[in-house]
Amino acid sequence: MSSLESASAQSAYVKLGQQALMDGDFRSAVSHLEKACITDSTNANALWMLGYSYYHSDNYKKSIAAYTRVIAIKPADATAYYYRARAKSYLGKDNQTPAADKELYLLGAIVDLTKAISINSDPNDNKYYQNRGIAYRDYGMFKLQNNSHFYDRARGINSLKASITDLEKVLSVNPGRMDITGLIDQSKEKLLQATAPTVAHH
Repeated sequence: MSSLESASAQSAYVKLGQQALMDGDFRSAVSHLEKACITDSTNANALWMLGYSYYHSDNYKKSIAAYTRVIAIKPADATAYYYRARAKSYLGKDNQTPAADKELYLLGAIVDLTKAISINSDPNDNKYYQNRGIAYRDYGMFKLQNNSHFYDRARGINSLKASITDLEKVLSVNPGRMDITGLIDQSKEKLLQATAPTVAHH
């Protein structure tokens, strides 16, 4: 196959994949984009759409792998970090995921969102802070499970505090968002439960 032929085959698959993605047919998008990425494994755009299609097909592990490849090619793509973080968050909360992997996924989501925040310069783009606030909360609750050998009270408490800080930042820009107010209340309640026993001793 000449490079010209492979390029046109690839762009055909990319176009088909993009159309399927627009139509919300993520399974078809995956099959077209997988072919495009086999033809050219360095097309960041095709890989990004493939990661997105996997994500929306609930195939989070493959989504993480695709976005990892995007980041290798375009290390300053904040949205690739964002969706990789979202995929990690889902796996981190999945009951089927072993506890050791949950820790890695939840921490990985926080790291990716922190990276996305450092790249993304739009001060009004709050989804990164919102999702990091939620990831901090999930990690905090994970670390505060008493019956787990991953229990770490100090890290759990710090993570919940970080969650509240991020969510309050979102709320300060959008004061009317009741969903964020609810999330902040949840994190504060968990924080209260985590810190309550030590207060009782004074």
